[in-house]
Amino acid sequence: MARKATAVKSTAKSPTRPANRIRTPKTSEVVADQIRAQIVRGEISEGDTLPPEGQLMETLGVSRPTLREAYRILEAENLISVTRGSRSGAQVHLPRVEVAARYAGYVLQSQGTTIADLYASQMAIEPYVIRTLCRMRNNKKVVEALNEHCEYLVTLIDEERINTFTRGVAEFHGLLVKLTGNKTLTLITQLLQDLMANHKADVMQRDPIDKEARKKRLDGALKSYRKLIRLIGDKEEEAAVAHWRLHLKNAHASWARAGEGERIVDAINAY
Repeated sequence: MARKATAVKSTAKSPTRPANRIRTPKTSEVVADQIRAQIVRGEISEGDTLPPEGQLMETLGVSRPTLREAYRILEAENLISVTRGSRSGAQVHLPRVEVAARYAGYVLQSQGTTIADLYASQMAIEPYVIRTLCRMRNNKKVVEALNEHCEYLVTLIDEERINTFTRGVAEFHGLLVKLTGNKTLTLITQLLQDLMANHKADVMQRDPIDKEARKKRLDGALKSYRKLIRLIGDKEEEAAVAHWRLHLKNAHASWARAGEGERIVDAINAY
């Protein structure tokens, strides 16, 4: 008489447990991945249009609902824009620094990042940037670009466009980094400067100063910028770094002073 098989209870973890299941991407996600890759690699340029829906459906072998779901994914990432009812295909947009900076700002705010933390990051980056600009073999174009931006800032002061001037200052700091050619630091700096410009505008609204004192402060900032530009042009590296460290320290003492430095960054209203 044959004996019944005895069931053996395995102690090994089952590979089919829910936590270990491999998620199969939806077809729409695969389609979005394919189009996204072409955009990021430069195979599709800014302003190009994708083929009409019917052509894409045939090429990719997908249904219209699947293709449109893929479009919604890419639209949410600001990589395409779709004009409803248009006979032409979706328009392509390259990834933008502003979009990445905006989302990173939301992350910083959700983590409770303070204004003081923000300004400390600037102090860590910009002295290195000044050294790099001073060490460039030919920095004539750097000096020209920075001087041109200073002239723009002078115009804003004369026209009393204070809010625009605040953004212009953020752009000056961003230009310093951009001129080094370091794309990673350029992205990080845009994030920092957008948030700091927003904070400065908020401070000026909450704690306004009289017109004469404000003009004196703005003129002082421009004088400091011009000195920095001169030192960069003369390749006086140590003097330029020392000057800019002092400039940042004084600025931070004002904008991130007690009562302000402890505030949480506001990314929601920065854009």
